[in-house]
Amino acid sequence: MKNKNDFSGSNILIVEDEKSLAIGLKYNLEEEGYSAQVAEDGREALRLFDEEAYDLVILDIMLPFVNGFEVAKKMRQSYPQLPILMLTARTGIQDRIHGLEIGADDYITKPFHLEELLARIKGMLKRKQWYQEISEISPVYRFGENVVDFTTLVCSSGEKKFKLTAREAMLLRYLAEHAGVNVTRKELLKNVWHIPSEVETRTVDNFIVRLRKLFEPDPANPVHFVSVRSVGYIFYS
Repeated sequence: MKNKNDFSGSNILIVEDEKSLAIGLKYNLEEEGYSAQVAEDGREALRLFDEEAYDLVILDIMLPFVNGFEVAKKMRQSYPQLPILMLTARTGIQDRIHGLEIGADDYITKPFHLEELLARIKGMLKRKQWYQEISEISPVYRFGENVVDFTTLVCSSGEKKFKLTAREAMLLRYLAEHAGVNVTRKELLKNVWHIPSEVETRTVDNFIVRLRKLFEPDPANPVHFVSVRSVGYIFYS
């Protein structure tokens, strides 16, 4: 009997050229109540993506024909809010940074525990649901000289135009919902990343630095994303 969860029926695309791993992932995802399809290379992944709607993509980096970075980039152009979980056998920080820059939402390193993968997937689908619900209520947000379209992720800051990644948009959205309130790192990890609050990580700080570079008139002297020493951040609109 399948172990049903809150996101049963969500359609997941597995892009993995290691057949035994891909078959195992498909079986376990279907046991959890998800619908799952497998693409064995980047070219097939993009073809399937054009033919069918997916709620989440599990994407290996090292793929035949088109690598995972290029696949993620092309998928993100068509569907800015698509959750993308990248699989990698590499542990180098540069791969992770590059993946985040092109819009990957999360990483998991091979070999991994099934329970961790399933937890990551559920967290990503939960974030997607929250983000879509909030964006439908107020898709465009303005602060200072900045304008953010949370539907397309297209932004402007003065004369500058750019696109956020889905995770950057989720972080900004959460901060905007709590403008003027001291928000702790633990709270952000729990509610934006769905990472246990006891985990030590500089993830939040790194993303705040990125938002400052994009939106602050002077990133070295922020007026919107203000640090609270040893605690977290206050966002001022």
